[in-house]
Amino acid sequence: MAKIHMVLQGKGGVGKSLIAAALAQYKTSKGQQPKCVDTDPVNATLYGYKALNVHKLQIMEGDEINSRHFDALIEIIAPSEHDIIIDNGASSFVPLSHYLITNNVPELLHSMGHELVIHTVITGGQALLDTVAGFGQLAGQYPTEALFVVWLNPYWGPIEHEGKSFEQLKAYTANKSRVSAIVRIPNLKEETFGRDLSEMLQDRLTFDEAIALETNTIMTRQRLKIIKTQLYDQMDSASVL
Repeated sequence: MAKIHMVLQGKGGVGKSLIAAALAQYKTSKGQQPKCVDTDPVNATLYGYKALNVHKLQIMEGDEINSRHFDALIEIIAPSEHDIIIDNGASSFVPLSHYLITNNVPELLHSMGHELVIHTVITGGQALLDTVAGFGQLAGQYPTEALFVVWLNPYWGPIEHEGKSFEQLKAYTANKSRVSAIVRIPNLKEETFGRDLSEMLQDRLTFDEAIALETNTIMTRQRLKIIKTQLYDQMDSASVL
């Protein structure tokens, strides 16, 4: 019936909300009507995108996450005929993953005719090994009903370790059969393309909103068009999307 796109990565600040927002915009550009859900109890970044009409799921009870509140997420998913995009924060990563696995949610969704697609991000720089390890753990924990899309985000540096690219690392070679697609976020020049994208994200604007904004310079809008095209071209090549 629908594809359930869930962005999962235990490391914070690596671009999960960027991926969720990009997915929603991409699907909308294809004439689809995705439902967006933000389960991050601390930094509900996706919820800040007014144009995406995001549903914020309250999972906190007092100062703690109540995993039972994730039941409401399944009630949203179950009857949906439209794809669903779920952005999940680092603080709720462990309880959500525990909930999904112990309640056999991937199998449940599969039996309903839905397809669970887990999106995880790998970054360069200091978080490289943590995000690679996070991917390996996810691939090992989730059943075969779950598909994986890996996003490579070079914003903090090249995605390589001891001369090896991500595709040459053991975490990938051991789980290659689980990966349906790899999406490469464009490597952006920091002072121009990178700054324009960063400011757009800080303002919680979609590409179309930022490109239409007359207060942005002509070249800022031009660079955002280029980033959008490059990103969408990558997503076009990922048939699982």
